[in-house]
Formats: sequence, C-alpha cells, structure tokens
Amino acid sequence: MSNDPNQTIEFEEVEQGLTTEVRKKDIDAIYDIPVQISAVLGKSSMQVSQLLKLGRGAVVELDRKVGEAIDIYVNNRLVARGEVIVVEDRLGVTMTEIVKSDRSSS
Repeated sequence: MSNDPNQTIEFEEVEQGLTTEVRKKDIDAIYDIPVQISAVLGKSSMQVSQLLKLGRGAVVELDRKVGEAIDIYVNNRLVARGEVIVVEDRLGVTMTEIVKSDRSSS
C-alpha cells in the first residue's frame, strides 16, 4: 500500500462517481410512479343536519381568507403552499413555499 495521496483522491473520485450513478438509477426507477396531487382551498366543519339542508347556491364558509395561501398535498401529505392561478381556461396552482416535514413524526 502506497502513501501517495493521488491514489486516495483517484479512489474517492471513482467511488463518488459510482455513488452518483447508483443514485441516478434509483431515482430513474421512481419517475413513472403516479402520485395524487390535491390543492385545498380551505376547510369547514358542520353537522350532518346542516349538510343535508344545503342546496343549490348555498355558500359554505371556509377557514381561509381571500389571498391566503392554499395547501398542496401529494398522496395526502402536505408538501407545499401556493396560489391559485388561471392557465388558459383552467385553474392551476403555483407553489410559493415548500413545507419541510419531520419524517420521524409520521
């Protein structure tokens, strides 16, 4: 075994390259997995009797104010907050904040 520092650097570069290649393959394997994305404008709670009284044109007040960020969920996990936008004739969402989650709590 030689004490030449260049050999160590070369080994580390090769090792890092292999690690990067393995990570790329791992990530490529998940690209085709479908996920469900939900954008929640707000929430409200009411009794079933109140729900049954709702009819066409009824207004349900939500817990959010106009202009307040909406919640964006991926597979029922809060991942971001954003704003509603109009794209041609459809509604869309633009993310304004990524929510950091504590994975140990789930």
